[in-house]
Amino acid sequence: MQAPFANSMLTSLITVNDNTWFMDYGDTHHMTPDLNCLSNPTPFQGTEQPPVAGDEASHEMEVKKEEKPSKRSSFWVWVTASVIFRLILVYFHKNLNLSSRPEVSTPLTSIRRLAEGYWLKQSSMSPYAGSMYHGSPLLLSLLGPLTVQRIQGQPNHLLCSLLFVLADVVSAVLIRATGQKLQTAYSQSLKLLELDNLFRSSEILSSGDVASLVYLWNPFTIVACVGLSTSPIENLVIILSLYGACTRLPSLAAFGWVVATHLSLYPAILIVPLIFLLGYGLDAPPRKLFVQRRHGKGGDNPSSGSSCQQEELLNQSKPPLTFSWKPVMHFLFWASVWSVYVLALCSLSVKQKGGLWEMFKSTYGFILTVEDLSPNMGVLWYFFAEVFDFFRNFFLVVFHMNIVFMILPLAIRLNHRPCFLAFVYIMISSMLKSYPSVGDSALCLGLFGLFIFELADMQFSFFLFCGYVGVSLLSPVMHNLWIWRGTGNANFYYATAMAFACFQIVLVVQSTSAMLNHDRKLRKLSVTKP
Repeated sequence: MQAPFANSMLTSLITVNDNTWFMDYGDTHHMTPDLNCLSNPTPFQGTEQPPVAGDEASHEMEVKKEEKPSKRSSFWVWVTASVIFRLILVYFHKNLNLSSRPEVSTPLTSIRRLAEGYWLKQSSMSPYAGSMYHGSPLLLSLLGPLTVQRIQGQPNHLLCSLLFVLADVVSAVLIRATGQKLQTAYSQSLKLLELDNLFRSSEILSSGDVASLVYLWNPFTIVACVGLSTSPIENLVIILSLYGACTRLPSLAAFGWVVATHLSLYPAILIVPLIFLLGYGLDAPPRKLFVQRRHGKGGDNPSSGSSCQQEELLNQSKPPLTFSWKPVMHFLFWASVWSVYVLALCSLSVKQKGGLWEMFKSTYGFILTVEDLSPNMGVLWYFFAEVFDFFRNFFLVVFHMNIVFMILPLAIRLNHRPCFLAFVYIMISSMLKSYPSVGDSALCLGLFGLFIFELADMQFSFFLFCGYVGVSLLSPVMHNLWIWRGTGNANFYYATAMAFACFQIVLVVQSTSAMLNHDRKLRKLSVTKP
């Protein structure tokens, strides 16, 4: 290397074969390689003047600016296509007969039961007088009028279908925004650990785009929407609560959480990841890695310009290492406000029709006691159809406590990844809830797409994909053999429900293991990083 060039620069940036080396002045033999260069470092050869880093950075920025509009346009093309596809299926709703499928409509999400409850309410009777409706009175007031309105020449319940399509689109947009927040925060965290080359954004779509499109084009989401299930509304408020927590809006997060809990009870456990999101921030590597990195930087030579810059960056933009109580207190305050508001509206709605106690008994009590044993995609209906009444209460406690017992250990282990913790909680509740449907699995698979980069090394992915496809095809066949043809029995259909639960267990176990392995990988690389 020529002497004039060496004396003119304090630090030279040398790029060879896409491998980056940082060389400090005064020590031409000590080079700190980029992480990807450790496997096959290639030293700079020749006496040519190296390329200027600023020119390359500006060129990359120009390329990214050109790619962003194309990515954005392609995303909205897919969204528009999904809406058109749903509208086409809505017009063939009678031929598909999805609203009567036990995989789509449950006693809590069926639009037919909601229409029955609205008819009872309009007849000056309690909507819970019969054994049909067991949902929220607020949902009854919102969707009930749409079930009786007809547009001449149009399919029945068209207005409800349009509302569900809109709910799916809004949910997808919120998932996309949440994914963008997660991706930006996680890339910044890796930069602080100097491991940013591990995180490479997709050249086609980001994780938020992938997750939102997976949610929109998931067959489970489509059949739940076209089958007139209220699952799209429940999924929307759950996603809204996560989005509010990710954007540090306690009032919005509290609203989504209160409404979701009011509609289906099980989202109550999401208060733990929501508090972690507001207190600690978005998903990041384990916090002790930042502490170790900061102490490691403090032991370096303070005269080094690069060390000072890294230390300043670490101090300015480091993720919170301590819990912030202020947004959490705001969340609890708004949760109390929204809860009082929702209960007041419910009290006015059922004031002369049994009151709040009747509502609690017919909604939450119906969920906890598993009174309706009609077939569904869950594992409880057949079990409680066979178990003796003497043991019924015991097994009810056992099944519901399975969800509660998993809250604390998972919260301790995954407190640095609250969004992923929320995904695990939703996945577990969708397996063990009293009346699950494909809409619950659609939400889980949509949130799963938010972590495609961290879970890239997950095992049994192809096995899970084939399993979901196989169960989705076999379930209607077994139900037809049992109910309509009479050539089978309940064991045929229950076998598909058990297989579906097993695949869900494999998915949640493998995804959690892959995420923990990803954290271990970051820990090893952070320790070996000079």
